Amino acid sequence: MNAKVHDLMTGSVVTTEPHASIERVARIMQNNKVGAIPVVDGEGQPVGIVSATDLVSELKPDAPVSTIMTEKVYTVPQYDDVSIAARIMRNHKIHRVIVTHERKVVGVISAYDLLALVEGHRWVAKNPPSASKRKGSKRS
Repeated sequence: MNAKVHDLMTGSVVTTEPHASIERVARIMQNNKVGAIPVVDGEGQPVGIVSATDLVSELKPDAPVSTIMTEKVYTVPQYDDVSIAARIMRNHKIHRVIVTHERKVVGVISAYDLLALVEGHRWVAKNPPSASKRKGSKRS
């Protein structure tokens, strides 16, 4: 597979800080029509991610987003093959991976982005193995 993460990622990513209110983050997600927002520190490095699923918790709207964000974030460098991002998503059962360049957030790649790769016919399945031509082979 020759596609790189930066070829498929959403590059104009909206981020938030840990101290932003849950209500503010929910509004940002709704206005930008996104399902998740990376949470970054003052240097733009990822410290968490908050998804639409996290927003259904029973916390006060003015509570900081750090109280509901997932602190275990998975990242992938923007110049890696998309297969690396796909493997991270599959192994950790997640839908999005934060894309970084020099440890700063530059995008997000989602399972939907990977589906676009398949849908666009840019990925081709390998041919199935051919039958053995040896005499007495039990394969058919």
